[in-house]
Order: sequence, then structure tokens, then C-alpha cells
Amino acid sequence: MSNIVAIIGRPNVGKSTLFNRLCESRKAIVDDFSGVTRDRHYETAEWIGKKFTIIDTGGYVAHSEDLFEAAIREQVIIAIEEATVLVFMVDVTTGVTDLDDEIANILRRSKKPVIVVANKVDNNNQINDSSAFYALGLGDPYCISSMTGSGTGELLDEVVSHFEEIPFVENALPKYTFLGRPNVGKSSIVNALLGQERNIVTPIAGTTRDSIEIHYNQFGHDFMLIDTAGMRKKTKVNENLEFYSVMRTIKALEAADICILMIDAMEGIESQDINIFNLIEKNRKGVVILVNKWDLVEKDQKTSKAFEDKIKEKIAPFVDVPIIFTSAINKQRIFKAIETANEVYINKTKHVPTSKLNEVMLEVIERYPPPSVKGKYIKIKYVTQIPGSSPAFAFFCNLPQYIKEPYRRYLENKIRENFEFSGVPIAIYFRQK
Repeated sequence: MSNIVAIIGRPNVGKSTLFNRLCESRKAIVDDFSGVTRDRHYETAEWIGKKFTIIDTGGYVAHSEDLFEAAIREQVIIAIEEATVLVFMVDVTTGVTDLDDEIANILRRSKKPVIVVANKVDNNNQINDSSAFYALGLGDPYCISSMTGSGTGELLDEVVSHFEEIPFVENALPKYTFLGRPNVGKSSIVNALLGQERNIVTPIAGTTRDSIEIHYNQFGHDFMLIDTAGMRKKTKVNENLEFYSVMRTIKALEAADICILMIDAMEGIESQDINIFNLIEKNRKGVVILVNKWDLVEKDQKTSKAFEDKIKEKIAPFVDVPIIFTSAINKQRIFKAIETANEVYINKTKHVPTSKLNEVMLEVIERYPPPSVKGKYIKIKYVTQIPGSSPAFAFFCNLPQYIKEPYRRYLENKIRENFEFSGVPIAIYFRQK
């Protein structure tokens, strides 16, 4: 169960500017990850302690004239289906246009919360002009300027007020989900795992409407498998397929503990795979990479090593990730994939005792202390693991603001060397002591 906020509206109303502004404000509120490339169209964000994924639908619209309006309509329908809250953006300088009316007609029939946002409101006269948008029949318009950021705080307060609380279940079974581009073999793997012994498998109604949670309990394994592979295909303009799969991927990913990212051995690692990997890292989920269709690749002794090196080069700096070469058709190493996912889950939920952490890490720091800045020496006195759903460590020191990214990475590498955290993103914070 995840909260997705979709910004919808016709072209040139300022959707991307608002998206960028909300992502920038996220920097102030959320510790941003090292080495994460920002994707243009979706981003994780947080406001008053509530996390959500924000999507700029503008990045997914076709640019051919005849498909243009059809694509926007299609996206509004997909967004209604998949998002938690819909931000409908209009432009105060143009008033209500025919396309705005058409979008509003679709939105009025939806059961989802819709927030009308009048953009480009820079003075009092324009606040008066915004009253034209009451005619859309979707409630009070929120007046903002996405260029200057005025009004965005009140808008975010309204957005998060519609979120459902995500229940925390103690001692629940781990949840594993297979992710990847279309036709990479997700359904083949799921079917190979489930085999013919379907009587051992009990489907449980999923959190989202058509991803199914299956209780897998055989061969000594006990976990929930989130099967997104069987989602029904839709006939729609091709430009929206990526948008649709991104929304589905986000939902499946956020429901999971461990993401098993499948890559096609014949095509290699592509930008969409890296986008999914970055999203897994941002959401601090455990990850195992499966290179599927390995039976189709002509091999010599060095093939898998070269392939592995190529993947690590693309996903750097977070390279402490298990990579397994599988064939769903031949059922080759698919149980190895599940065993590895179990190991990653153990790593993700592990808590290192504070005494052991200090014993190891203070010696590491003493051997190579943080570089001095402006003649000031940084002394790290103490380290502890912060409780939470994924590993995070707080280093207490006299001048936390002077510690730079290379040293943060050095400490992360040393934690990985001394304690097993393969497949798990690690967060490191520096606090004033």
C-alpha cells in the first residue's frame, strides 16, 4: 500500500515546474541519497513525516498532434486508477480551456480526491481570476506559483491529509516481489516457483487491486510473493505504456521488503532497469538482481564475470548487490534466487549491537580519521544503529557539518566489510555530540 500523488493537466500549465519544486523542497525535508541519479518523472518525497511518490504525467505524453489529446485523456484515466491523490493543475493566465473542461469531466466521475491547483498566481488580481475555476465543479482552487513556490506548503498539507495510514504489521512474513521491464520473464519465474503444486499456495487478496500476494510455503521457504506479473494488459496508446508500468512498479516496489530485479540477458542492463534500481535504493528496499534467459547467451569462462562487471559499473556506487544468472524456462538457479532473497532479508532486518559496532568502527576511524577542514579537527566519538525497517547508522561527532561525501562512503564500505549487508542500502547520518 503506497501513496502516489499524480500531477495532471494539459500541456504548459507548469506541471514539471511544480514537480521540480516539490522535489527540491524534498531535499530540505528528506536526507537525500548519495549517488542517486534523479529521474525526471517520478520521485519519492516527504511532507510532515508522510512519505509518498510524486509523478509528473507531463513526461509521458506523446508529442504527435493527433495522439496528443487522446494521450492526455488516457493518462488521466490511468492516474485516477492508480494514484491516491490527483493534483489537477490549471493556468490562471488562460482561464478554463476546453481541454481543462474535458479533464474535469473525467475527474468528477472518479472517487479519488482531486485538488484543483491554479498556477501562475503572482498577485491579488490573479487570486480573483482563480475564482473562474470553481466552474470546474471540483471544489476550491489552491492558488500557487510553482516558479516562486508560494502556496505550495498549504497545497502539500491538503495533499497528505488524504493519505491512508499504512498499517505496520509486527512479525509479518517477508514480502518479495519480482520487478523488471515487460517480457523479461517475471511470469515465467513466478510460474516456475509455484510449479504444479498450486494446492500449497493460498492466494490472499492483495493490497492493490490486481497485484496478488501469494503465501509461498514449500521446500523450507516461507514468504509472501507479490505477483505483479499477471496484471491485465490494457489496450492504450503506446506512449502511456511506460507511464502505466512505472505506476505499477512503484506500487509493487513499495509493498515489498525485497525486490528481485530481473534483467534480460539478451538485452543487457538498460536505462529503465537502472531507473527501477534507483527507485529500489531510494525506497531502501533489499535487492537481488536476476539476469534471466541466461540459457540463450553464448558463453565462455569469462562471460558472467564481464556481465556482472557491466551491471556494477551502471549501478555504482551501490554495488554490494547479489547478481544471479537464471533461466526460468530451464528452472535454472531460480531457488538460488529465493535463497539469496532470504539472505538479503536477514541482512535488512539485522541489528548490530552498539558495543560491537563501536569496537570495530572506532578503530577504523582512528586508522583513517575524517580530513580536517579549515584547520578544524573532526572527532567521531560514538556510533549506533538507528531502529527502523532498514539499516541506518548515526555517527556522533563534534562538527558533523564538515564531513564530506567521500568519507561517508568510506564509512559505509567499512560497515559492509565488517558486517554482512549485501543487497541492502545503508543510510549514514552525522549528529552533533
